Amino acid sequence: MTQAAASATAGQVETARRSGAETGSRAPAGRPSVQLAVVGFAALMVSMSQGLLVPVLSILPTELNTTHTNVEWLLTSTLLVAAVAVPVMGRLGDMFGKRRMLLIAMGALTVGSLLDALTSNVALMIVGRAIQGVSTAAIPLGISLLVSLLPRERVGSAIALISSMLGVGAALSLPLAGLVAEHTDFHALFWIMVVGGALSFVTLLAFVPESPSRTGGRVDLVGAALLSAGLVALMLPLAEGANWGWGSPWVIGLLVLGVLLLLVLGLVERRIRDPLVDMVAFLRRPLLLTNIASMLFGFALFASMIGTASFVQAPAEAGYGFGSSMVVGGLAMLPSGLGMLLLAPVAARLVARYGGARTLALGAVIVAFGWVTRILFTGELWQIIVCNAVVGVGTGIGYAAMPSLINAFTPPTEIAAANGLNALFRSIGSSLASAIGGSILAAQTVAVGAAELPSLGGYRELFALCAGAAVIAAVLTLAIPRGGDTVR
Repeated sequence: MTQAAASATAGQVETARRSGAETGSRAPAGRPSVQLAVVGFAALMVSMSQGLLVPVLSILPTELNTTHTNVEWLLTSTLLVAAVAVPVMGRLGDMFGKRRMLLIAMGALTVGSLLDALTSNVALMIVGRAIQGVSTAAIPLGISLLVSLLPRERVGSAIALISSMLGVGAALSLPLAGLVAEHTDFHALFWIMVVGGALSFVTLLAFVPESPSRTGGRVDLVGAALLSAGLVALMLPLAEGANWGWGSPWVIGLLVLGVLLLLVLGLVERRIRDPLVDMVAFLRRPLLLTNIASMLFGFALFASMIGTASFVQAPAEAGYGFGSSMVVGGLAMLPSGLGMLLLAPVAARLVARYGGARTLALGAVIVAFGWVTRILFTGELWQIIVCNAVVGVGTGIGYAAMPSLINAFTPPTEIAAANGLNALFRSIGSSLASAIGGSILAAQTVAVGAAELPSLGGYRELFALCAGAAVIAAVLTLAIPRGGDTVR
């Protein structure tokens, strides 16, 4: 498989076919459209849960009678648990069943949301949000499950659709949260997640069979411990650096510790029979370059969230804003998410025709162009919406291509683990966007009455950084070889 037309989608299908052959079974017959809809709904619920609290963070200290620092842990706890859960549950999915792990993920979303819906105690809410973090593994697990269940001709479009849910969920959650914050109690947000999570769990149980590809084996506890400790040490200072100070001993010490633990993990995993992270596969050029590009895409998507709603909500006196409500600020993201959804079939055809690497590079170029237009056009609300939609379209194309590359260059027994690591890199990119973008916007401010708001120059610096990251992603992906023969 060295021709461009077969480089991605064909690689995914061949991976699934080999997987079934190795286990002596085929994917159970079923209704592909129903299976796709059910897994897609699960991905949508998980994506929405990640952004629902962002618009209401400013009111939560008063509502919960606590400090801003404690409220920020409602996001940090989810981030830390997700960083560990995504790669670990991906590996467990390869070993014991992708559907089984997907059900656990949606059960965690339901239970965590229910706890948050029933309490106003900030400590219990942090626990609930931490439980919700487990559900982040649902999207890579869902992609891996569909690869082994769906017919050959449906795989590419299915991957593109599930990947687009990352943007659609974010786009829907922001205006929904703003609407709830303006008209009712914020606990309603968690009740929405309870209903959605429970419905997703039941429909997965009823309509989606288990993948025939399971390797079994023993759980790599040493690898899991090292990976968990390393990721927490790495992600925690990224989340809390603004509060602790980027030059503080805690931030520097944890970052160094995180790097050292991950280096030790790499050495240990090479000596373990059934490693949590297959370092040989992970360091293979196609996978490594794809994961780095995924991190850069994750940076761009999250920066779009922090650089759009707050931008349009700022008063005109800041030199750029429109004084919009939280609902309008959220709605400004909606065309971006809808663009990702509507272009999912187009992205799948691009992958099938030109290959995953070229499609990913195309998405990166479009993202870079979108961020350049965000720098140039700031005077009208419609300009912000259109330019942001361009970023969303490019991100959607890129997100559709990433799993195609991962599946094409990954042995069939490691699909879920590889997709989980890819999702982890996107999450690291989002964390970097939050840390770096937050620092840029906090350092360049303008006084509006008694308030200090980010300046237009600060936003433009962030947008330029995103454009540069997208260009680097495009260059890296063009170095990825075509085809999936290197898996063996």
